[in-house]
Amino acid sequence: MKAFTIWFTGLSGSGKSTLSKRTYLEIRKRGLKAELLDGDIIRTNFSQELGFTKRERDINVKRIGFLSWLLNKHGIISVVAAIAPYEDTRQINRKLITHYIEVYCNCPLEVVEKRDVKGLYAKARRGKISNFTGISDPYEPPSNPEIVVYTDRESIEESTNKIISYLEEKGYLPTHYQEMDHSLLEAEETILRDHLRKLGFARKGW
Repeated sequence: MKAFTIWFTGLSGSGKSTLSKRTYLEIRKRGLKAELLDGDIIRTNFSQELGFTKRERDINVKRIGFLSWLLNKHGIISVVAAIAPYEDTRQINRKLITHYIEVYCNCPLEVVEKRDVKGLYAKARRGKISNFTGISDPYEPPSNPEIVVYTDRESIEESTNKIISYLEEKGYLPTHYQEMDHSLLEAEETILRDHLRKLGFARKGW
């Protein structure tokens, strides 16, 4: 199978982390090599010095794109969950990465604000967070995403199935395989990410 990058873009709270994790585990379940690049973990370890201006966001997104290119070069699938709010920067990564798949997690601002599990939108509305995507900074929806999931009205299972079906139809994932134990994979990832968090390489658990 050819290595590829699948990039989940969308507003904060639109379902990127949840769907990228589900997709990553489905890929691993098929016995393929893959890595999950979560935007928060990348910021913690590769972009600590960056803020949230357009220039700094672009640098961060390009770094993730380059990491994905390196992984793909060595036959490892890259699953990315990062807002990547600007179309021009996403297009640079599309040109860099040979097999690039964009998943647009389409969810209205009013819905993600109601979810607001981190309380970030509320703080941004009060002016306590500057350069916040969707409030004080723009989010430019993708012009040509391969996959669009409507996370305000689709269940997690429906969106995941849509993504996996696309990957199978396009030949990125095998349809016949010896399935690895899903629960063991998730337990393994939990241990690894807890280890990262304890050492300060991650700010949140799996």
